[in-house]
Amino acid sequence: MFHKVLIANRGEIALRVIRACHELGVRTVAVYSEADRESLHVRFADEEVCIGPPPAKESYLNIPRLIAAAEITGAEAIHPGYGFLAENAEFAEICERSNIVFIGPTPEQIRAMGDKARARRTMQELGVPVIPGSDGVVAELDQALPLARGIGFPVMIKAAAGGGGKGMRVAPDESSFSRLFHMAQSEAQAAVGDPSLYLEKYLVRPRHVEIQVFGDRHGRVVHLGERDCSIQRRHQKLIEEAPSPAVTRELRGAMGEAAVRGGKGIGYQSAGTVEFLLAEDGSFHFMEMNTRIQVEHPVTEVATGFDLVKEQIRVAAGEPLSFPETEIGLRGHVIEFRVNAEDPDRDFAPAPGTIVTFHPPGGPGVRVDTHVYTGYRVPAFYDSLLAKLIVSGNTREEALVRGRHALESFVIEGVPTTIDFLQRILSDDRFVRGDVDTGLVERFVAERAGGERVAAS
Repeated sequence: MFHKVLIANRGEIALRVIRACHELGVRTVAVYSEADRESLHVRFADEEVCIGPPPAKESYLNIPRLIAAAEITGAEAIHPGYGFLAENAEFAEICERSNIVFIGPTPEQIRAMGDKARARRTMQELGVPVIPGSDGVVAELDQALPLARGIGFPVMIKAAAGGGGKGMRVAPDESSFSRLFHMAQSEAQAAVGDPSLYLEKYLVRPRHVEIQVFGDRHGRVVHLGERDCSIQRRHQKLIEEAPSPAVTRELRGAMGEAAVRGGKGIGYQSAGTVEFLLAEDGSFHFMEMNTRIQVEHPVTEVATGFDLVKEQIRVAAGEPLSFPETEIGLRGHVIEFRVNAEDPDRDFAPAPGTIVTFHPPGGPGVRVDTHVYTGYRVPAFYDSLLAKLIVSGNTREEALVRGRHALESFVIEGVPTTIDFLQRILSDDRFVRGDVDTGLVERFVAERAGGERVAAS
């Protein structure tokens, strides 16, 4: 086991990794920008190093400064968390060359799954069901349009090197395709510096269901069930739950077997998530693989009883997976709500500012992962996530009741948050019934806006 780990991240995930390290008896190093000087991850780490000014490119994305911080503190390993450099193959390679263990998969695995078109091709070769689409990257419109006609509209245009919804557009018909193709290209170039695109058939009202996989350095790959992430806005997840209301035991087995086959096919190591779109007819199709710990990993932790972050650290240290050889089942029902510093009434615009009151909920079946406290200043430079509220119960109905009460008693004052919006989603009959898809939130927002206009008139 490592003696010291540097966490190349901030916020709640940095605190989460610090907690896991301390439970393993490992010392921790926090890095922080000047905007995060008063953050809790700095306070609770054993050592801390300031790595630059507030902009992420000058601090949390500055690889030389991160490596230097690890070297001067004697850290043998770096945990990247999620976001920032977590899926950056070059960073993982530089760690290796610097004799620092990157707590995650290998650079080649990150690269293979980071290129979405290549990942799709790889999974197809391994026999994992994929969405009909282009065989590879399409660079020019005159190449893309005939392919789109062959696939059949509506068509999803996606950035090959994208993520988090960047560089994605749905072309409903041929007349809109050219304009949306160029928009996706420009957005992909601006977001990730790579304008490469590929095409997929757009599935109408699918669910987004992902399988949590884990591999070690001894050739073993397992899955820990699914998470339903269909409640999302602009491809950003808002609510996640396990098990999925739409997944039967037989379907879980089929999706899990496909995900494990894909993981074994690339010799995957560490935590990863194989993401599928689940069609209304019960067929499922590979979408992408995230080669990192997910924001919603607590859902699986509560549903299985296993600490995924500690498992990441153990695997990176060369230990075999601690999961049992038998099937890992899901216990009860778990739901996670992402609470962001955003204003839903201003199209979810980020809302930095100072938290003047912070009172998180508690009680049986309630977990809150957060880095926020009264007096904390939410910086304008980073992701707006304030907290993750995770509720669990013996049944979905019990988890829903706990979720309602927990959101009602969650007090954050000083900045707008998504708490009220989450409460409205939780009271929507479609969500209560489990009758959801990836477009539900957009329809919900449009319906609410239409109702307000009618009321105003």
